[in-house]
Amino acid sequence: MHIEPGLLAQTKILAANGVAAAVLASHAPALLRRPVLWLRTLLATVFFTLFMQMFHLKVGPSELHFVGAMPIYLTLGYLPTLFGFAAGLLLQGLLFEPQDLLHLGVNSLSLMVPLMVLHATLGRRPQALTVARVLRLDAVYYAGVTLMVGFWLSMAQVATPFSDWLWFASSYLSLVVLEPMFTLTVLTGLQRLNPPAWLRLCFDERLSQA
Repeated sequence: MHIEPGLLAQTKILAANGVAAAVLASHAPALLRRPVLWLRTLLATVFFTLFMQMFHLKVGPSELHFVGAMPIYLTLGYLPTLFGFAAGLLLQGLLFEPQDLLHLGVNSLSLMVPLMVLHATLGRRPQALTVARVLRLDAVYYAGVTLMVGFWLSMAQVATPFSDWLWFASSYLSLVVLEPMFTLTVLTGLQRLNPPAWLRLCFDERLSQA
């Protein structure tokens, strides 16, 4: 889901940075009011960075990553995931891929906007965490990510063939198929673990109600 350096004009990069900052600023008060979410945000940042580094492959005009979006979102919650995406991309840029810092706002929006849409729709519905539901969440989220990449490519200084974007988008079908299994394994393990009170602070309250 990374946009390669050189594709977007500087004005569009600056606009994306401004929008990403505005999104985070609008959610910051809710995060700051609950110190327990700071710990979850730190965990989301660490896990997201590890997932991203664990598997990444250049596909067409962008990259296929193991994002781990649904395990992070369903175990740590919406706000930690939202801020964890931005912080994780920053951490990845500082430690591993400094060239990606140029598109920090662009890449952050590619992950945050689909999460916001998902949370406002399917994510708010209290349902059992079945394979079908997790598969649906993943499908909606990664469809949003690939559409966001297509949106950025449509504004690129160099035209990108539609077939290249389609190749990239189809590569994310592997995540839609594989990630739900990982998600359910993690959720089932946590629910059966019956962790002590101090450890439960690390996880979203809805997890115990699922």
